[in-house]
Amino acid sequence: MDQRSEDDPILIKLQTACSDLKTLLKSSANMDSTYQKMDENFESILEDLNMASRRVAPLQSLSIATKALNTRINRAISPALSLLESFKLFECLQQKLLEIASKLIAEKESTERLERLIEYVDCVNKLNESIHSISQESESAIQKLQEVVEFLSRTKATDHYRTIRLRETLNTLKALYETEVDSMKFDGLLDEALLNLQDECESLLQKLRHQNLGEGNGNDKSEIEVKNTLGSDLEIAVLRKISESLAANDCLDICIDIFVKVRYRRAAKALMRLSPDYLRTYTPEEIDQMEWESLETAIALWIQHFELAVKVVFVSEKNLCKRVLGNIMGGMVWPECFIKIADKIMAVFFRFGEGVARSNKEPQKLFKLLDMFDSLEKLKPEFSEIFECESGADICSRFRELEKLLVHASTRVFWEFGLQIEGNSDGLPPPKDGSVPKLVRYAINYLKNLATDSYSAPMAKALKTEQLWKVGILSNLENDQDLLKDAISNVMEAIKRNIESKKCRYKDKVLAQIFAMNTYWYIYMRTRNVELGKLLGEPYMKKRYRQVAEESAYLYQKQAWGSLIKFLDIEEMKKMNNKDGIGALVRDKMEAFLVGFEEMCQRHKNTYNIVSDADLRDQMRQASVRLIVPAYSEFFDTYSSLLLQVKSHLSPDTIEGLLVQIFEDDDQGTDGKSELARLQSSRSERRFPTS
Repeated sequence: MDQRSEDDPILIKLQTACSDLKTLLKSSANMDSTYQKMDENFESILEDLNMASRRVAPLQSLSIATKALNTRINRAISPALSLLESFKLFECLQQKLLEIASKLIAEKESTERLERLIEYVDCVNKLNESIHSISQESESAIQKLQEVVEFLSRTKATDHYRTIRLRETLNTLKALYETEVDSMKFDGLLDEALLNLQDECESLLQKLRHQNLGEGNGNDKSEIEVKNTLGSDLEIAVLRKISESLAANDCLDICIDIFVKVRYRRAAKALMRLSPDYLRTYTPEEIDQMEWESLETAIALWIQHFELAVKVVFVSEKNLCKRVLGNIMGGMVWPECFIKIADKIMAVFFRFGEGVARSNKEPQKLFKLLDMFDSLEKLKPEFSEIFECESGADICSRFRELEKLLVHASTRVFWEFGLQIEGNSDGLPPPKDGSVPKLVRYAINYLKNLATDSYSAPMAKALKTEQLWKVGILSNLENDQDLLKDAISNVMEAIKRNIESKKCRYKDKVLAQIFAMNTYWYIYMRTRNVELGKLLGEPYMKKRYRQVAEESAYLYQKQAWGSLIKFLDIEEMKKMNNKDGIGALVRDKMEAFLVGFEEMCQRHKNTYNIVSDADLRDQMRQASVRLIVPAYSEFFDTYSSLLLQVKSHLSPDTIEGLLVQIFEDDDQGTDGKSELARLQSSRSERRFPTS
């Protein structure tokens, strides 16, 4: 049984496991003992570490402070080193600037001097940048050094002596910054260089002159472009660099003052070469005292000079301002400079124009007023473009005010002209010879001139503008030509009423008809086939003037010659049977006719004046011949046997010749004149037999 138990594998395994457990327990006990010894060692090490930590702690704080101090020292040294480099650069630039300045003084050739001047300006700009860099770096260095001093004072990272020395250095640097940097800017070589640049700028601006102002026809675009360009590209580049350099160095106001002063004088001098002495007379009272020829010339010159000032002088000055000052302050400076240059000159032109517009409204001024208004209208687009900036608002406003004054003056002169005609303001009696009155001649020529292409458009524009101001922009207005036609028609009606008024003042009815015939025919013929007649219309002119002239011609025939025809009536004598009575009556009638005929011929020769119009004279001659000669021929032929006893009588051909002579010019009809002389000399000798 024991043998079986020993051979049992389970039992063997159990015994083995028991043995292993005993060994494991023994090892655990040994390990536990080892752990206890290690724990004792760790406690001993921990005590040593705590002691070491307490001893190292002050050194750690000192290390951290040293690192912080090192950082602040490095931060202070970096701007200081940069500041030293800037000072070195400043010294080099000063030396270079002096060298360039000496070469610039010696340079005589224009182009090379300009190039040298650009180099000089560039050096000035670099010097200014260097001073600016020194100023900024000085501030940074002072700030960083201030931080180091404050840190040392607070942390006691160094000894008191070194802290005091560092604070003294800080104070010295502050004093240097406050004095030396300002001296570099305002008292040193930079200030002298800026003064030189101001002189160079003024000198260059003086050299830019307006060439050949007023010469040429002004229609060539290339010629206008040349006149509108002041200075070469190199000169403009130099001026632009100088201006920008002055602006960058706080000298912008000085730069603007120099620019405005010099360019104003140059522009004014250019216009003075045109001899605008008339501009000294500008008040309405002074203009009223001027001789008309002088005023007419002055206005013509004003129109020409005003256009030249705007199209040439101010365009070129504006371009110069923009090219030189365009980059300063984002382009906000140059428009104001240009307006300052132009303002005083434009004011002189405006005050003369305003003086003319406000002067007495005499009829002859109308055409010059229209010339001025038309020139402003044509110039308006360019004028608005040139002075379109905000600074030019006052000049544009004064331009519009001048146009308004000219519109009012033009329309007022025209309406007052009609009223003067209506009121017969010439104060003269009608012409003694029935000729066309000077007032009518003047008025018709006045209206003919007004209706021409040169004046009809501006007059119509002025009338429309004035009506627009009166009735408002939303009203329905007539077109320009209708307005002008109505206005001229009103004056024509005033002329007609003036003629009728003068006609009524004649005591001689024949002379009154001659006056009306002459005047109305003159008006019709002078307006036919010209702009005035075309504007009013042929039907209007025929009805209002030609027909009236023809009616007056008919009445003239009736009153001048009709009364003589009754002496040539033979019906009365056909009823008579007494031959002696017939003979006496024939001789009496012939005597009465010849006396009346002679008297009428004398009136035509000495008093009556039929206008020197070939067409009218021919019509009058034919009508008179048709009225008198047939009746005289019939009378003469019927009683020729009785008339042969008369010592002096006139044949029908002689009567016709005398009539023809009446309606011919003075250098024609000499034969008729001799017959009339013979008739006059024989009147005292003419005797008719009584039986």
